[in-house]
Amino acid sequence: MNEILKKVGLYGIVPVVKIDDVEKAVPLAKALCEGGLPVAEITFRTACAEEAIKRITAEFPNMLVGAGTVLTPEQADKAVAAGAKFIVSPGLNPKVVKHCIDIGVPITPGCSNPSDIEAALELGLDVVKFFPAEAAGGLAMIKAMSAPYGGLKFMPTGGLNESNILSYLKFNKILACGGSYMVSSDLINAGEFDKIAELTRAAVMQMHGFELRHVGFNCESKEKALAAMNLICSLFGLEPKPGNSGAFAGKEFEFMYTPFHGKNGHIAIAVNFLDRAVFYFQNMGIEFEPESYEKFARGESKAVYFKDDIAGFAFHLLQK
Repeated sequence: MNEILKKVGLYGIVPVVKIDDVEKAVPLAKALCEGGLPVAEITFRTACAEEAIKRITAEFPNMLVGAGTVLTPEQADKAVAAGAKFIVSPGLNPKVVKHCIDIGVPITPGCSNPSDIEAALELGLDVVKFFPAEAAGGLAMIKAMSAPYGGLKFMPTGGLNESNILSYLKFNKILACGGSYMVSSDLINAGEFDKIAELTRAAVMQMHGFELRHVGFNCESKEKALAAMNLICSLFGLEPKPGNSGAFAGKEFEFMYTPFHGKNGHIAIAVNFLDRAVFYFQNMGIEFEPESYEKFARGESKAVYFKDDIAGFAFHLLQK
């Protein structure tokens, strides 16, 4: 898969933006970055799309900006010249797809049936847009269609919102989801960029689903660890669960038989998508311990530790 599209997948959610006033472009981009989503698809539904892309990419060079509703090769050229790193189209136009391939820019054309998908595969694509997602059958349609096409990934757009986007993201054939519910035209035109940042942050938190799983304490010996376990269990009515390297009191507390990660212990945070969470934290400057990565038998990421302690505790991400 193209590296740009892999990065789109790590963001998970792509705000789909229609800009009517080019002066709103930079404040909008700032709000998305503050909300934790430095990525956007700027649609060519308005005359100022090209200039909006140009201004955003100049002001926020690290932001991943694509162009949507691209209908012609000429629009693709304008978008790329303005700074767009990927192209999205509502349907599959072979002429546009071939042109984007020729100029080396990734394109995800809209597909809503097996014939479209097979045309995309014939053109050498491995990611397609599913549009209009909810109107075309939603997640159930994607699951039904995807079965014969093992390596294909989908980017559904159209009708996705806070009530259904997580169910889409949890299906392993979904690369990312496009949505405009956090960047509605009404909010942009009204200049409500604080609200956009708030909605974007909520979408990011919903996607990651951060959840405190347990707190681990480093103990000097197995004897002291078991004593602490028994005390906590008796105090709070939890089930004692001695193990090989540590002992749990219920699911919430772990007592290590010998010092482990962290000065005082570790804190485990469960996440919906570990690789996306790692990417999210890396964009915030957090480093990870490469040797701490654990994988499931099928190869997907399972767990990893932050490189540095926080308040004497190591932080541990776990795949739910």
